[in-house]
Amino acid sequence: MKAKILLVDDDPSTQYLFKDLLRDRAVDLRIADNLAQARVAFRQADFNLIVLDQRLPDGNGLDLFAELRRERPRQVAILITGYAEIKDAVRAVREGLFDYLTKPFENPEELDAVIVRALELDRAYREISELRATLDARRDGPAIIGRSSAIHGLLTQVRQVAPLDTSVLIEGESGTGKELVAQLIHALSSRAKGSLLEVNCGALSETLLESSLFGFEKGAFTGAARATTGVIEEADGGTLFLDEIADMSPKLQASLLRVLQERRFVRLGGTASRMSDFRLVCATNKPLEEEVRAGRFRPDLYYRINVIALRIPPLRERTEDVMPLAMFFLDRFNRKFGREAGPFTPEAAIALETAPWPGNVRQLQHLIERVVAVKSGGHVTSDDLGNLGAPSPLSAVSLPAYRQARDAFDREYFVRLMAEAGGNVSEAARLSGLARQNLYPHLKRHGLVTDA
Repeated sequence: MKAKILLVDDDPSTQYLFKDLLRDRAVDLRIADNLAQARVAFRQADFNLIVLDQRLPDGNGLDLFAELRRERPRQVAILITGYAEIKDAVRAVREGLFDYLTKPFENPEELDAVIVRALELDRAYREISELRATLDARRDGPAIIGRSSAIHGLLTQVRQVAPLDTSVLIEGESGTGKELVAQLIHALSSRAKGSLLEVNCGALSETLLESSLFGFEKGAFTGAARATTGVIEEADGGTLFLDEIADMSPKLQASLLRVLQERRFVRLGGTASRMSDFRLVCATNKPLEEEVRAGRFRPDLYYRINVIALRIPPLRERTEDVMPLAMFFLDRFNRKFGREAGPFTPEAAIALETAPWPGNVRQLQHLIERVVAVKSGGHVTSDDLGNLGAPSPLSAVSLPAYRQARDAFDREYFVRLMAEAGGNVSEAARLSGLARQNLYPHLKRHGLVTDA
């Protein structure tokens, strides 16, 4: 489906530039010469991006954007102007514009890159909206978010595997979402009406894990004041999810294998044999084959649980999923805390996509939660994100071109410089340490001063 872009600008040269720039792209470009035409077009179509000139024959593009946002709060827009002023840039950011560009466009590639990222933001907004509707329909069921081929492939596997009443082994680094995959398998299975019991084998001592799994009779040990069922018994008719199964002791591995073979178990301190019909789903952040070779995991248990294996790739291998996830968490925590933080600035998006994410999706979730908790509203900037660490070699493909990154930094620096100097060029020269005659070309290039 073509992206719909509305250009609101009465300048023929700008109109021609956009037509030429987007000619070979899957884009439906519509043009309005003034605010009146833009209002009509806006009500006739759902635009993925609106590009607004600031000064139009019948008003100000910024005023129009504020008006349009009242009807579509998530409308993505870019402001362009040939008369840049610091106060307008500040207002543009406050109003929630995706970016603020100055004419004439010396580098069409930079303009094209901004349009691409704006359309990506719009797509993320729409995906989150669709996901929210799906979650509301499923009453907050498990959600796996992403647009990468790896995630699409994983979801296809989950849909194929879920109806099959057999054991599943989920492999992936910590924080990738193994628990969510297990929940989704259960929700899509014939056992969905039964219970899903979850146990983290790495979080409990051997004694506690054993009693949690098998339950115990009254008096089985000190403190056992009454008989208690274990998760194996409670999972009868449902699903048992054992997370970090590689951390299970050899003794409990043998006990679990016996249960899987016979479908019978005995509570601790008891003698009665009990039956339980459950589906087993296991997860591990360690390569179990290596654990088997090292003698730390029983090969017979490995073959028993590894009937179907699913692998969740780490976040650094699917950087195209970072922004949809970040948008999802931003929306979730805005609603939870009653905030209006966002959207992400282009620089923040680049920082998120090029971060190494050793903690995977869990790390990203906690970061966005912290950002929203301390930020009541407005754009989320790269400064809000803090130090995300150097990008890993695997994520290097997402780095912006050198010129693009340099120009973005250059522009941000001089905009902030002039804001700090109150718009006074002499004061800006003093603060920056640049001679006035050397500073002036930079300010002119970014539309921060005009020829007298």
